[in-house]
Amino acid sequence: MTAAPEGHAPEDIARTELPGRVDVLVVGAGLSGIGAAHRIREVNPGIELAILEARAATGGTWDLFRYPGVRSDSDMFTLSFPFRPWEGRKAIAAGGDILDYIRATAHESGLEELIHTGHRAVAASWSSDEQEWTVEVDTPTGRRQVRAGFIHLGSGYYNYEQAHDAGFEGVEDFRGTVVHPQFWPQDLDHAGKRVVVIGSGATAVTVVPAMAETAAHVTMLQRTPSYVFGQPGVDPFVQMLRRRLSPAAVQKAARVKNLGMQYFLYELSRRRPKAANKIALTELRRHLPKDVVDEHFTRRTTCGTSACAPCLTVTSTA
Repeated sequence: MTAAPEGHAPEDIARTELPGRVDVLVVGAGLSGIGAAHRIREVNPGIELAILEARAATGGTWDLFRYPGVRSDSDMFTLSFPFRPWEGRKAIAAGGDILDYIRATAHESGLEELIHTGHRAVAASWSSDEQEWTVEVDTPTGRRQVRAGFIHLGSGYYNYEQAHDAGFEGVEDFRGTVVHPQFWPQDLDHAGKRVVVIGSGATAVTVVPAMAETAAHVTMLQRTPSYVFGQPGVDPFVQMLRRRLSPAAVQKAARVKNLGMQYFLYELSRRRPKAANKIALTELRRHLPKDVVDEHFTRRTTCGTSACAPCLTVTSTA
């Protein structure tokens, strides 16, 4: 495995020196951090705020991951900021487009001037007497302390330096290349190679079709069969609305539609699992032979019955 890359390209962002005290300290300059910082300043225009980003570039998850085909696993009308409607053509967007969106939002809102890249928050202690936090920050010039009345953690849940590795016996004897998607080598050439992708979650659903374009053969190795719904990358409903409504109105309508569908499928899976099971399998059989669906996409519980609510999952793909 290789070290995690530090950014798509160096960012030319003019920043002031990190202040010794701020009203609010936001940790993380990805989707969550930028969104929170915007909302905080929206309600409190004169607030003193700083954003810490441990990596050399902003964007968080969308700057970190570089595997083939990286994209959102949620529609962008649900994932994007309500205050800056998503105007991209694709609802299921490429990672690079999401990264550009985050950085453009930071630029247009003036937040990029408050971002301090290469600054990692390593510890924080609260003083009841002073009613403030003291945060230890590793900076490019050494460790510093920053005092803050409030800390917002928009740092996500990934360990950027040490990715989750389920591990399996015998991997040390494998003579091929083993790659973790979090540390994808940019010079890796998989053209004409036989590839096995271990796992069947959102990353696998993304990387398998992308690698299959040039690889000799790609196999997805899954522990449990998955239910998969295919959805168009370009939402016709949204394209129709865009001819009549403003971007903000389109954003709201698309959110209501998409969240409503997700809630419906969730509740249907809980309350009427057989009906949800039938919907998923009927859709799959339109595209795949029955024996393939039965073997690779029909889940069974440990009790031997057909899939019940806790076992039913739905993955959207473009």
